Amino acid sequence: MTTSAPPISRSLFVLSVLYGGMTCIAGILGNKQVALGPLAVEAGIFAFLLLVVLSSAVAELHGRETANRLVVLGFVPLIVSMLLILTVLALPASPEMDPQRLAGFQLVLAQSPRLMGAGIVAYGISQLLNVGLFSLMRREGGLLWLRGALASVLSQIVDTLIFITLAFYGVFPILDLMIGQMLTKVVLSVVLVPPLIHGFVVLGRKLDANS
Repeated sequence: MTTSAPPISRSLFVLSVLYGGMTCIAGILGNKQVALGPLAVEAGIFAFLLLVVLSSAVAELHGRETANRLVVLGFVPLIVSMLLILTVLALPASPEMDPQRLAGFQLVLAQSPRLMGAGIVAYGISQLLNVGLFSLMRREGGLLWLRGALASVLSQIVDTLIFITLAFYGVFPILDLMIGQMLTKVVLSVVLVPPLIHGFVVLGRKLDANS
């Protein structure tokens, strides 16, 4: 006699699908720098902040253990997408492909193994740290918006320290880049993360209530 697996809640399913998608797109978006008033930041930060938001929302709705499992499983689409990109880059291009499009494709997607490795390490450490801090402050009775902001700020600082050090140390001076990225991520974490976490938690509860 076989036993069926316990059903996954609708909120966890939706948030997990979104989470997997963000792990794949973050590195590609990071190829563009955007200007936000006086701040300049690589566009991948928006996907990474959504990863923070989604893991925090899962921790709020389903607990720390489930959120940590989500972060660990996030390595799967992240690594598979990187391997797929490397495979496509290695395959010969069609002679009918426009040379300018091919050059642009290669330029955008051809990240070095060092950058890819730095991204994987920074992702794992910073996301697990975010879930841990968010859950710890929950036990202390902190407000949702405050927990989200503080956990995001601290985890994004760590993410920046790890990624820039592993990716660029010894290539060029990294202090100015590190400070600028930290400042931008702190500002965005304070402004964007709290309302987004609140919105996803509300959405999750509605999805589960209607299931």
